[in-house]
Amino acid sequence: MPIAPASAEPGGCLKYGAAGAVGGHLAHHGVLGAAGGCATGMYVRHRYRKQQRHDAAAYRQGQTQQNANPQYQNGNQDQTTNNQLR
Repeated sequence: MPIAPASAEPGGCLKYGAAGAVGGHLAHHGVLGAAGGCATGMYVRHRYRKQQRHDAAAYRQGQTQQNANPQYQNGNQDQTTNNQLR
């Protein structure tokens, strides 16, 4: 059974909301801090997932181009190029 690689996403609404509530409590605005922390957490997680999708698409695009040009796989050149150099 293959083992999935470890993946750590940034905290979402609960994690950032809790941190915002603590920070807001110190400034006597606990609810406002929790709401702001929650919004920040959702934004950070959204941005992280968007970047992951972008990276995966770029990786797939690179794999597709590599499969389209088999003469360059594993550092080997096309036979016609090798014959011309001789």
